[in-house]
Amino acid sequence: MVASTITSLQNPRIKRVVRLANRQARDEAGQTVVEGVREVRLALGRGIVPVEAYLCPELIAGEEGESAARHLATLAGTGMTELFYVTPAVFEKIAYRGESGGLLLVIPYSRRSLRELDLPAVPFLVIVEEAEKPGNLGAVLRTADGAGVHAVIVSHDAGSRGTDLHNPNVIRASLGAYFTVPTFSAPPAELIPWLRARGIAIVAATPAAEQVYTDADLTGPLAMAVGSEAWGLSDAWLAAADVRVRIPMLGQVDSLNLSTAAGLLIYEVLRQRRSGNA
Repeated sequence: MVASTITSLQNPRIKRVVRLANRQARDEAGQTVVEGVREVRLALGRGIVPVEAYLCPELIAGEEGESAARHLATLAGTGMTELFYVTPAVFEKIAYRGESGGLLLVIPYSRRSLRELDLPAVPFLVIVEEAEKPGNLGAVLRTADGAGVHAVIVSHDAGSRGTDLHNPNVIRASLGAYFTVPTFSAPPAELIPWLRARGIAIVAATPAAEQVYTDADLTGPLAMAVGSEAWGLSDAWLAAADVRVRIPMLGQVDSLNLSTAAGLLIYEVLRQRRSGNA
């Protein structure tokens, strides 16, 4: 397949990519946007085949960027993806940030189900419910990657107020961990029985808990559930919790940023497991 060149800001394909900033448009298309050299490299390295790829030669620099561009040209040559070269002005319109290295992909949603998750003997999962900001969810994915979490699952019901897993800003804020950590979305009504059937304890983080998180035994199979700063965890997760834990708050502010709280909890699990202490 021969690559095409797009120079017009009014090109229908460019308008469609721009519309993917909207959740409804993403859900209808079943597609999202990936941009940036690191993110594109990780996506391609995990075998992701983009529906479309947009390259701006004037902005591509460095061996990693050039290598990704060659990889995309190869995919286009085999007919696996559509490749478009665009001008700097066109790339600026479709890119979410200025420093994207001239690489942008449109990829299909991941349709993996929980049944496909291959769990170790002592799994460690992170459940995120109703994350308000894409940056927070992306940061949780980065932390999960660093700590070796086995999966991050976004818990949502129909009409969820929280950010969706496929938001391009989640992918960007994760620095590509969206592709390195197994990620899933599931409503509580499906996810809670799934955890129960596998003997995975639910640990709910809530300011109302009596037990401080460092005093809890976090060495067994568990799913750490965290909610948004504004709403916390829903009644469904609090009722299902086997253990409730809190992070001490000694000042006047009553909650931490979601990604900060998740980071403390995640690395406490890692600390306990590495030290062998309950």
